Amino acid sequence: MTDPSPAAAALHRALEMIEPTTLREQATTDGGYVELLGDVPAPNPTVASRAMNNRGVAAIYEKIWRPFGVSMMGIGGLSMSAERAKALTDLRLHGEQRVLDVASGPGNFTKFLSEKLTGDGIAVGFDISEAMLARAVRDNRGPRAAYVRGDAANLPYADGTFDAVCCYAALYLVPEPLRVVSELIRVLRPGGRIAIMTSCELRSTPLRVAIGFGSGRMGVRMFPKNQFTDIFARSGMTDIEQEIRGLAQFVSATKQ
Repeated sequence: MTDPSPAAAALHRALEMIEPTTLREQATTDGGYVELLGDVPAPNPTVASRAMNNRGVAAIYEKIWRPFGVSMMGIGGLSMSAERAKALTDLRLHGEQRVLDVASGPGNFTKFLSEKLTGDGIAVGFDISEAMLARAVRDNRGPRAAYVRGDAANLPYADGTFDAVCCYAALYLVPEPLRVVSELIRVLRPGGRIAIMTSCELRSTPLRVAIGFGSGRMGVRMFPKNQFTDIFARSGMTDIEQEIRGLAQFVSATKQ
């Protein structure tokens, strides 16, 4: 029997967005999210990546793990509520937009974004962790929130599919962060907004070396201050904005 619920309808819309058609036809939705990788597990090369694929971490992510990570970003970092408010401002969400939230974890942020949309608007949470997506389906499905499991370095969408794309607190963990950013730009429509939050190197050389060594051992990258603003500028993007808070940087832009 077909599930008539609004959450099921959102899942169907998320499935219909997958490209190419052959990939969509091979996808399954038995777990409550669109599964594109089958039995292929998420890679676990570092301490940080192993944590992101742990069911225990998924269960405490929003209330304990993520706030701890925010606190580790140093003095001046934004609270969770302030971070979400900034995302809304940077993405300029409204109406029946299509939003892609890459590295969505247990879906709290995706669900929050979805609640700012109307009509056929949808926020798609995209992650590679089965543990995180199982939690997202359990806690954060909705009439405009659905989830997809896949590889963010090869997003399964046509060019210009989304009105807004974001990736918060994840680029410093993934194996190919710059390729992920390139994919985010590719699937964003002209006039759409991109917003990322990731790590930022300190200017002080001794502290930068010390923090870089410690984060490297954990599998966490530290990115130069101008790296993403330069990438956006080279891609022809406009309205580029950057805000640095402690060890975190928030960067947003409009695609031309």
